[in-house]
Amino acid sequence: MPRAYVPATIARQPWGVLLPLMALVSFGAAVLDSAAGGRFETWSMSHLLRFVVFLVMAMVIARLPQELFRKMALPVYGVLCLLLVLVELIGGIGGGSQRWLNLGFMTLQPSELMKPGIVLVLAWFYSVLPIGETQSWRALIPAGLLLGLPAGLVMLQPDLGTGLAITFGAVVVMFLAGLPLRWFLGAGAAGLVAAPMAFFFLLHDYQRNRVLVFLDPESDPLGTGYHITQSKIAIGSGGFIGKGFGNGSQSHLNYLPESHTDFVFATMAEEWGMLGGLFVLIVFWLIFRWGLKVANSAPDRFSRLLAAGMTMTIFFYMCINLMMVMGLAPVVGIPLPWMSHGGSSMMTNMICVGTIMAVERWSRNAPRSLS
Repeated sequence: MPRAYVPATIARQPWGVLLPLMALVSFGAAVLDSAAGGRFETWSMSHLLRFVVFLVMAMVIARLPQELFRKMALPVYGVLCLLLVLVELIGGIGGGSQRWLNLGFMTLQPSELMKPGIVLVLAWFYSVLPIGETQSWRALIPAGLLLGLPAGLVMLQPDLGTGLAITFGAVVVMFLAGLPLRWFLGAGAAGLVAAPMAFFFLLHDYQRNRVLVFLDPESDPLGTGYHITQSKIAIGSGGFIGKGFGNGSQSHLNYLPESHTDFVFATMAEEWGMLGGLFVLIVFWLIFRWGLKVANSAPDRFSRLLAAGMTMTIFFYMCINLMMVMGLAPVVGIPLPWMSHGGSSMMTNMICVGTIMAVERWSRNAPRSLS
């Protein structure tokens, strides 16, 4: 009996992540179609088109050699910092924040690109730093400066959620690079001490209100607490199997704000219930398992830090969004990867996926080193 023939080009593709991604994006398109009242062209069509475009971009990134990643780390970081400065000078304002650059043919949010950018530059930094130096201040001060500049510029926009995402990716790389645990514990303790002062003197009024509403959502159910109250109602009303596709009253009657972006999980949970939520979590688990497996089997220090940092950047997106819509974290405006409608977040997450795919290819083609 003849054996089935699968072309090598197809067989070499990372189907372990491509199939879950396609399933999640397709499910997201269905949810967006329902949120738009059955109008596929409103959000779902652009959602799928963006995925196809950025998937091609990820495939191109996956073919790039490691040496190019290393050489481009500092230049890419420098360009992104320059773009963040331009945002402060000439950036467009929307929703009270100054985050975007109008390039004519598209609107760019440089802070989104800094999420994978900070992981790339720190992975490069710790790959050239002798391992014995990771216990000294030479491993901390340059990395702190590399993080502090973009994080500070993003906080000025103001964009607390993106600033925290950039910081999280950087801290993950620093931790995996082998910096002493006492430094992280000390930084955490200092953060707890400084938190009250930051709350009263650094946060904007709307940011303080979000924290207060997180602590007591019912204190302003028709004002600041409206989003999270309606989100929890939508999730709870879905029950185990949901109300059925197209039957979500919270989103269809416009009770649930941002039903197609930040609160798309609540839209999904109302119609698909706990079963739909479990499907989303399982798909994300498959993606994270793949990313961490690639990082664990990477051939060198740079590749390991790069893959792990990109994986945890995606994890931060998912974790904070789900905690936000369930009332377990303040509302910070972070979309759910591959389900929320939005080009900037889709591009960022596909850059992360393409980079992890590149590390996987390096692992197949290069002997394991001791670095």
